[in-house]
Amino acid sequence: MILKELRISRQLSQEQLAQMSGLNVRTIQRIESGKNASVESLKCLSSTLEVDLSTLNQQKFAIDKTSENWRNLPLLLKIWFIFNFLQFRPNRETAQRVEVVSHSSGFIFCCLGLVNEAALVGGLMMLTTGYLFHLLKWQGDKYGIWFERQSAIGK
Repeated sequence: MILKELRISRQLSQEQLAQMSGLNVRTIQRIESGKNASVESLKCLSSTLEVDLSTLNQQKFAIDKTSENWRNLPLLLKIWFIFNFLQFRPNRETAQRVEVVSHSSGFIFCCLGLVNEAALVGGLMMLTTGYLFHLLKWQGDKYGIWFERQSAIGK
């Protein structure tokens, strides 16, 4: 069942989905873990997520690459979906860390470039990487692709 993927694609927490559908959070967790769901629970979820019951019962979540939404995504975000396929969940904090490290090391290497030409090239490459991750963060904010970690404290 693709309930978890549908929930995440709509940027909903399990608690939010439970509240919207009128179900218990534990019921959402059970269904997402692969346990059987009652027809009534499935109807509530399909109504809340605005999908058919048949869509909710699918085993795989596929991206329709012929849709208008997919065609409108920037190339950088399409590439980012490859990481998602590999079970890598992007989060803004990681992109921020990579950006800061890239800019910092790029600046240091550019300073070392006064002595060594290879260090200057490496520094410029690191600065470029930092700027690309800045662009990635901006696009991620614009399209809302970030995966939010759920803290164990709140549960």
